[in-house]
Amino acid sequence: MSFSLTGKNILIVEDNPVFRKAMRDMLYGLQADIVTEADNGIAAINAMTKSTFDIVLCDYNLGQGKNGQQVLEEARHRKLIDYRCVFVLISAEQSASAVLGAMDSKPDDYLTKPFNAQQLLSRLTKHFVRKNYLVSIEKSLAKGDLAQAIRHCDALLEVGDKKMQMQLLKTRAELAISAGDFDKARQIYQDVLAQRELPWARMGLGVIDFQNNNIEQAIAGFQSLVADNPMLMECYDWLGKAYEALDQFTQVENVLQQALQLSPQSILRQKKLAEAADKNGNLEAAEKAYKSVVKLGKHSVHGSCADFAGLAKLYAKTNATDEALKTLAAMRQEYANQPEAELRASTLEVDVFKAQGKDELSQKALQKTLELCESLGNKVPKDAQLDVVKTCLLSDEHGIAEEMLHDLIHANIDDEQFLNDLRRMQSDIGMHNHSEILIQKTKQALIATNNKGVALYKQGRFKEALDLFEQAIQTMPDNKTIIVNMLKIMIHDLKVNEFCEEKNQRTINLFKKAKQIGVDQHKLGILQMEYAKLRHSQLAKH
Repeated sequence: MSFSLTGKNILIVEDNPVFRKAMRDMLYGLQADIVTEADNGIAAINAMTKSTFDIVLCDYNLGQGKNGQQVLEEARHRKLIDYRCVFVLISAEQSASAVLGAMDSKPDDYLTKPFNAQQLLSRLTKHFVRKNYLVSIEKSLAKGDLAQAIRHCDALLEVGDKKMQMQLLKTRAELAISAGDFDKARQIYQDVLAQRELPWARMGLGVIDFQNNNIEQAIAGFQSLVADNPMLMECYDWLGKAYEALDQFTQVENVLQQALQLSPQSILRQKKLAEAADKNGNLEAAEKAYKSVVKLGKHSVHGSCADFAGLAKLYAKTNATDEALKTLAAMRQEYANQPEAELRASTLEVDVFKAQGKDELSQKALQKTLELCESLGNKVPKDAQLDVVKTCLLSDEHGIAEEMLHDLIHANIDDEQFLNDLRRMQSDIGMHNHSEILIQKTKQALIATNNKGVALYKQGRFKEALDLFEQAIQTMPDNKTIIVNMLKIMIHDLKVNEFCEEKNQRTINLFKKAKQIGVDQHKLGILQMEYAKLRHSQLAKH
């Protein structure tokens, strides 16, 4: 049966009314019967909040406001489109940088103007065939059932459709990585590379090395891959991530500079560059990157008040106090009535006013900072808390600073990058190694708690082990190690004791918490597989 647009819900996003009409007429000529139009990015997002679209045809350049890439990013971020939707970016530009920038956000396809009805239909047909073929896998993943997704993928591989084999092998290897089955993923990538030189398989091997903490080996693989495939943007990100794991921020900066020369519109990459350049003391590069972030953030779902604060901090470092205050004023305007923005602004004003010799204003800003920090409680992002600590230390509010440091270290003791940021901050203000004793004591306490909990678990004393971790999580609510260990105990408890819906719900909530605090998917994947097996077994009994 031939592919038809009849019954497909289609959204056209195009600011040019002439081309918008041409697109609509083209679609009607292809038997489309449900077509919605939007003439800018905001209208497109609004349309997607009200209706579920099968196809989105979005121009890249939409005049003022969001561009097509930002529309796609927000639609994905807010889950306004799902695995069934075909999203096509369209542009009149054909330069390598324009195409690369558009493809960087990974739309299903990219079309250059002009194109005809047959070209459009051919592209859409190809993507719907692919999505329909993989629908069982994607549907399982959307439900969070990794085990079922793997079963569906294995079943399709068993059928042996040669046209889809490479796509299926790529998907199967990615599922294996998500499940923490690195041996299976490595075998797939190696088998693929024995047949054909495919960049995604080489990158997969680098990802496995990275996840296995073979960072140097991962870097060598990513470097070689980038050298052979300089347009493979995702590889730059992995290479930067690997250098960051080694705290080599000069290398992180260099890699991101290369990537942004090719695709300068990536706000997340610009943020990473700003942070890396700042840490390297390359203030000129950091300023340029922060300015790009602020500009891109105006219409991006990834923009935040922290971007303005980063730029203002940079100005404060170079004694450009007037520029710092202007940036904070712009932040207040952009993020009016947002307590986090007000906290970030008042924190910086303490130091800026002090540098200007305005001690009374500095003191007022400090008072406001402390009040906001107390009222916001645990809603304050950890980087903003670190800024408050720094301000308190420089303002002789050591009691408040030490209390906050204690809580921050306990809450983030397994986040080595954050601990390095904390160490860096203290070194910058002449307090080198100030918190090192507390950090080491907290690490030892966590290890002791973990060892005791695991010992109780192995002895079959599940309730005692769980109670121990419950107590620990009161002081370390976002500790990944504790959350993972609690999940292990809960799943084992559900397995060996009578299945209890209350415990089951608690396990589900722990999985949600683990995702929320950023536990690596491959660490969660093993537990998700075990839990899914348990649930299937339980459902089979009823």
